[in-house]
Amino acid sequence: MLFSPIHFHGITVPGLKQIAGSLPRKVQEIPGILRGGIGWQGIVPARAAKMGSIAVDRALSQMATARDFYERLEPEKIAAHIVDVFRPEIPLLVDEIMWREHPRFWRDLPRPLRTVVIQRVQDRLPDVVRDVTVEIGNHIDQIFDPKIMVIENFEKDPSIIVRIFKDFGARELRMMVVFGAVFGFLLGIPVAIVDQAFHLWWLLPILGVLVGWTTNLLGMLLIFQPAEPKRIGPFKIQALFAQRQWQASDVYGKHIAKDVITLEHIGDHLLNGPSGDRTRQMLAAALEPAVDAAVGPAYGAVRVAVGTRKFDAIRSSVAEQAVEYTLTPMRDAAFSQQQSCNIRRLIAERCRALPPKTFVEMMRAAIKEDEWLLYAHGAIMGLAGGFLHVAVFEWWNVL
Repeated sequence: MLFSPIHFHGITVPGLKQIAGSLPRKVQEIPGILRGGIGWQGIVPARAAKMGSIAVDRALSQMATARDFYERLEPEKIAAHIVDVFRPEIPLLVDEIMWREHPRFWRDLPRPLRTVVIQRVQDRLPDVVRDVTVEIGNHIDQIFDPKIMVIENFEKDPSIIVRIFKDFGARELRMMVVFGAVFGFLLGIPVAIVDQAFHLWWLLPILGVLVGWTTNLLGMLLIFQPAEPKRIGPFKIQALFAQRQWQASDVYGKHIAKDVITLEHIGDHLLNGPSGDRTRQMLAAALEPAVDAAVGPAYGAVRVAVGTRKFDAIRSSVAEQAVEYTLTPMRDAAFSQQQSCNIRRLIAERCRALPPKTFVEMMRAAIKEDEWLLYAHGAIMGLAGGFLHVAVFEWWNVL
């Protein structure tokens, strides 16, 4: 119920989508209702976007800033990687850009001068790329929003948050299953006694609702309460989840670094995210001096020969085209995975340093509004079990 199915399965009900907004809020929270469908989707994947938002607000924003993430990815290594990938492609890229953007100018330029331009671009590449990564670092807080990136990735692939929950709280989830079986059995004993005493057919279904609801409620309390250790006589009690903060932090860091805050995702976010246009303009402005430098000593002569306005247009156009090529290596999946270990360590270290109450709230906050669905699920199963019991034994008595 919590995790499956990843995507909504059900039927579309004509007109439901139009009236869904006027239904009670609790009803709207049932997966599929707001889409106009009746069926089911796991609570966690159905709330992927909301949980991503809460994860950033309650956890990631307290652990690290956009600048922290970028610096842990080691901009100098990013620059070196971009140069390694980009350098062999410079001759073809320069030629391709110039023939596409300004074929007449490039055709009229003597071949030796073309070769000089390409060579100077290659020679200047390390400095240019370093300037680009520094410029990104200087403005990272304005062009990179971790919250938006996390939400987009969770919406695109809800299985990410399912994997995080399953691994992050694996031990607690197993414990809840065991606890449900044990506590359900223990609560069933007085239910059986009451049933034998009164012999009312409706009693078992009603008591089944109470047992199912109570069992799931106590299971959630066992996992999340109390966050801080408390002593009751000789015993020390603490939420199961809080007791495993050290180990769970490393698991959380692993998934965030592998699937969410990655260099590949950051590169894509910088170019195609909400601030993508601003990123391109900023980097194009930083690259324009590199175009001037590529022309070298012939800068003045070329500017006069082609005209100031046309030269400026060429410079801007080439710089804008170069932005895409320059940042493309940041979206290299293999290199992104190499750099992920630094993000993993950062998240794990900061997660372990959180107060237990904040750590517990980090996971619970994402599902707190939907806990009633878990309790309701337990109640429905208890009700069904009660009716099944009545049906089986009534049938047995008839025989």
